[in-house]
Amino acid sequence: MITFAERLQKLPPYLFVDLRQKMAAAKARGVDVISLGIGDPDMPTPDPVVAALCSAVQDVTDADRHRYGCDSPVADFPQAVRDFYRHRFGVSLAEEQVVTTLGSKDAIVKMALGMLNPGDIGIAASPGYPTYNIGHVFASATTYYAPLLRENDFYVDFDAIPDEVKRLAKVLWINYPNNPTTAVADLDFFARAVAFGRQNDILIAHDNAYSENTYDGYRSPSILQVDGADEIAVEFFSLSKAFNMTGWRLGFVAGNRAAVEAVKLVKDNIDNGCLRALQFAGAKALSLADEITPALNAVYQQRRDIVVNGLRQNGWDIEVPKATMYVWAPVPPRFNGSSRAFATALLEEAGVVVTPGLGYGQWSEGYFRISLTYPDAVISDAIARISNL
Repeated sequence: MITFAERLQKLPPYLFVDLRQKMAAAKARGVDVISLGIGDPDMPTPDPVVAALCSAVQDVTDADRHRYGCDSPVADFPQAVRDFYRHRFGVSLAEEQVVTTLGSKDAIVKMALGMLNPGDIGIAASPGYPTYNIGHVFASATTYYAPLLRENDFYVDFDAIPDEVKRLAKVLWINYPNNPTTAVADLDFFARAVAFGRQNDILIAHDNAYSENTYDGYRSPSILQVDGADEIAVEFFSLSKAFNMTGWRLGFVAGNRAAVEAVKLVKDNIDNGCLRALQFAGAKALSLADEITPALNAVYQQRRDIVVNGLRQNGWDIEVPKATMYVWAPVPPRFNGSSRAFATALLEEAGVVVTPGLGYGQWSEGYFRISLTYPDAVISDAIARISNL
């Protein structure tokens, strides 16, 4: 009898696979479905980035254009990363402090494989991206969930982490601007995170996927801006959300040398890098960040206002997000805090898909997430349906 590896049996159903299956089943029953569930930008990748890709693919003078990205890497991309961090955050990175990755989801799992041994503990903030735990499971490590609570501004409470967990833990995952809560962090919080890492010899892994999706003049910092942070912290960055490049699978890991090297060693043995043309295009995107991101953020900010204003008019208590491409909202009282019951009723009775909070962990219960990666008219229609539920 052919069976799965035990590690696969330890994984919960992946949140977005479940959402896609429920959408498909509802559509098969004839339901007119609007999805606000998945954070996949609907706007096209900016033209200069696409042009850079096409130019590189068609460049007949580049004899290596078809070769493995790891064997013929593009120096332009890590240099663009270093230039971006210097310009955007005032952070100087050495060559060995940057590794090109196939997006950040892939890199998160690879770092877990490179840093954790069976029996180790990885700390993951919850609510949080399910991939942190997935990486731990693949590495045969254990996840301790640190709750993010509204009364604590959705910050990790370092003092509440048990001493035994701190003794066994090797990594702590944080993510600000946060998915799904939309919470943002200041440099004081990052300084406390760095201090916690130093005191307990725990690597602080900051998932910085949404730092460029910010509104109302807010600018998100990098944990690497904290003095000496690269001694104990590493940052993950993806071009997916900031530049509408989700399907391109391009990102990087920066900061702590040991963590970067661990990711590189796992990559050397598992993948062969990304297409050279993608790396040239990624370098172009980073070099044009000041031109590209304000226009994209203006669209998301307008959509955010449609959602927040529409729900507030119908009695929802919702804070206005300063960042990310989501709105994190409480479940209506009549559903007794059950995000699954609310999401199911919303799909069945109104034909709208949202992400139930429970998919992000037990401390997410009572909330649901709306993605802003859909056209204005679609969002407006969905909010009208939600208001009439």
